[in-house]
Amino acid sequence: MSRWSSMYQEKLKTADEVASWIKDGDHVEFSPFVTVPWDLDAALAKRKDELHKVFIRCSTLTWVPEVFKVDPQGETFLMCDGSFSGVTRKMKSQGEIYINPCLYHEAPMLYTRGVLHNEYLFLAATPMDENGFFNLSTSASSQVDMARARSGPQKNLKVILEINEALPVVQGDNYFHISEIDAVVESSQARKPTAIGKVEPTEIDAKIAQYIMNEMVDGACLQLGIGGMPNLVGKMIADSDLKDLGCHSEMFVDAYMDLFNAGKLTNARKQLDVGKSVFTFAMGSAELYDFINNNPSMRCMPVSYTNDPSVIAKNDRVYSICSCLAVDLFGNVSSESVGYKQISGTGGQWDYHYASFHSKGGKGFLCMPSSKVTKDGKRVSNIVVSHTPGTQITVSGNTTNYVVTEYGIVNLKGLTTWEKVEALVSIAHPDFRDELFKAAEAGRIWRAQNKII
Repeated sequence: MSRWSSMYQEKLKTADEVASWIKDGDHVEFSPFVTVPWDLDAALAKRKDELHKVFIRCSTLTWVPEVFKVDPQGETFLMCDGSFSGVTRKMKSQGEIYINPCLYHEAPMLYTRGVLHNEYLFLAATPMDENGFFNLSTSASSQVDMARARSGPQKNLKVILEINEALPVVQGDNYFHISEIDAVVESSQARKPTAIGKVEPTEIDAKIAQYIMNEMVDGACLQLGIGGMPNLVGKMIADSDLKDLGCHSEMFVDAYMDLFNAGKLTNARKQLDVGKSVFTFAMGSAELYDFINNNPSMRCMPVSYTNDPSVIAKNDRVYSICSCLAVDLFGNVSSESVGYKQISGTGGQWDYHYASFHSKGGKGFLCMPSSKVTKDGKRVSNIVVSHTPGTQITVSGNTTNYVVTEYGIVNLKGLTTWEKVEALVSIAHPDFRDELFKAAEAGRIWRAQNKII
């Protein structure tokens, strides 16, 4: 038996044994996104009646944890999600779960500087290789940096790996050695990462995507979000004459796979990580997880690298394409909430939108339909005079670059307040343009004499 195999056997525990270590007041963080510590979650849930106020941290839940199912009101397990997903929103409608938002590139710093702490990391991982290493599969996120802070603020942190042999091995800086962890649990559930269905683009998505395509250039380094419109942009690029696209992104989605298979994603013109697609997590279809498995062109890196604006901006022609919910007449953008109703989280939108402007030849696009229809059938504008009280601002007006709707694309950088009003009203739904002008004039940020539309 090798040294590493012997160490593995010494650290091998059952999920129930590990769950028995949790004490009142402990903070436990689960694997983010699409990898799940199935047995550890179930074992901890069984201790609901023995514990008091255990804090559970997650990120963009794609599954409903057992600790929530047994305690939806959070009397024992108080849950926080770093960025709400469709699953999280449904959970919120059924019980109590809170958001812990931050700029994604700063998330590791909250732990390395001792602002936040965890006692336990419950992470899904692939089986140990012959050299004693485990792979965190589809994500590195903030967990790698968190564990590396154990020489300082996170000295009491224990890293527990739940081994799932069905997970893909994804190359990058997302490995733990057997000597770095505290326990290993062999999962009873060999499940592949959670597959996320593709969102079909709408007619409005197609119009928005075309405006972005008109701006696209050879060698652009892309950051694509999830959803119908970014996937459509990927398809349109795949069908175009564009070449030598790059990927430096927080998320690796199906659109990148389609671009690679079309010969468009080469990463050849990047200034960093030439030839490699860089991301901190992958989320998409089952085919995507097969594609990234042992793919040498992938580089899954900690979010302290992928989302650091100073790193992103070292690549030329960074094109960041993200969705948003609403924009006010000063250009302040919300992508997270409508009033106090949580929709998503900050994630890396600010990181990439800011960095793209600082990249040589880069552009940041924030995209949305010009209007929406409420549940009671009323059409309302997504370009608003002011945001609903309680709405979280994701990108401030001074940072906002391009805003895109189905009616056009405008660059808000360097504009006066009245010029911003002119620009934003020009891409608003026609039904609301007059009232937006009237409100802007009443607020003395625009006047009729300025009108050029």
